[in-house]
Amino acid sequence: MSRKRIYRIGFIHRDEIYEIYARGVGQSSMAGFVEVSDLLFGESSELLVDPSEERLKNEFNRIKRTYIPVHAILRIDEVEKEGHARVMEAEGTARVTPFSVFTPDENSD
Repeated sequence: MSRKRIYRIGFIHRDEIYEIYARGVGQSSMAGFVEVSDLLFGESSELLVDPSEERLKNEFNRIKRTYIPVHAILRIDEVEKEGHARVMEAEGTARVTPFSVFTPDENSD
């Protein structure tokens, strides 16, 4: 019997670090993206609810697969068992600044 692989994917999204679990990770047919499929979320208990994991469940609700830009990936690990998906504040990480847009000076000819 073959064991099913589980991957932990960490990536940055909107100044937060997302950590999700999935069964499928691979190169996307779209250049510059990693394809993540079969997202896994732990069974929720009626007594204990993790707001971070609930937020991710709602965000990825009904998503079959997602494409994450390669430059946003922090790491991908194959793990023994699934953990809790979570969102963390990206403290001390560099902020991405877009390239400046060239606008010609009105006074120069």
